[in-house]
Amino acid sequence: MNEVLGTQPAPEEWLVIVTGVAALLVTVPRRIWRLSRNAVTIAHEGGHGLVALVTGRRLQSIRLHSDTSGLTVSRGRPTGIGMILTAAAGYTAAPLLGLGGAWLLADHRITLLLWLATALLLVMLVMVRNAYGIFTVLLTGAAFLLVSWLTGPDVQSAFAYSVVWFLLLGGVRPVFELQGKRRHGGAPDSDADQLARLTHVHPALWLFFFHAVAICSLIGGGRWLLGL
Repeated sequence: MNEVLGTQPAPEEWLVIVTGVAALLVTVPRRIWRLSRNAVTIAHEGGHGLVALVTGRRLQSIRLHSDTSGLTVSRGRPTGIGMILTAAAGYTAAPLLGLGGAWLLADHRITLLLWLATALLLVMLVMVRNAYGIFTVLLTGAAFLLVSWLTGPDVQSAFAYSVVWFLLLGGVRPVFELQGKRRHGGAPDSDADQLARLTHVHPALWLFFFHAVAICSLIGGGRWLLGL
């Protein structure tokens, strides 16, 4: 327990930069992004599910699909603050998880970050209701578990920093993708549109909110990771 809650040596600056570049390389190219985006979908749907539980809603199922889309179903009041927070949690989940991860890494708590991530994935696995979703969450959780148990401090640092950089960078792109789809008449029932119906606030303002959270998290988290 002391090892999990304790601190670990800070990595070399070059490793922090290299992992950031690596995360960028799996976020920007379209072909690679089609695969790596699955991890962002896990965070997105997990965000919906976690906030649904925290706000007292009944979480029924989470589904993750091979086209990197997902669906989280919860029961409760169809309006009100709980539903609003649940709907707003998807596009903000990856950036905020990245920001929280950057804060832990800035405090040199690499092992704690890896175990918290593993625990969240295990909790999410219980609610996944389709084969592809179970496979992707199991695969992701296994990666965290194997790195935590079988590798040394240097590998754990590289893995943790890569994951956090990816959440921060990968949390930005889906909002731009959503904006592009809506500009061409797609995604008529997106999270932004659902929030607009719930709050009577134009979807463009919710898109601005998603952009603000993602970009501010990237700036703040990046500064923590780089020790600025």
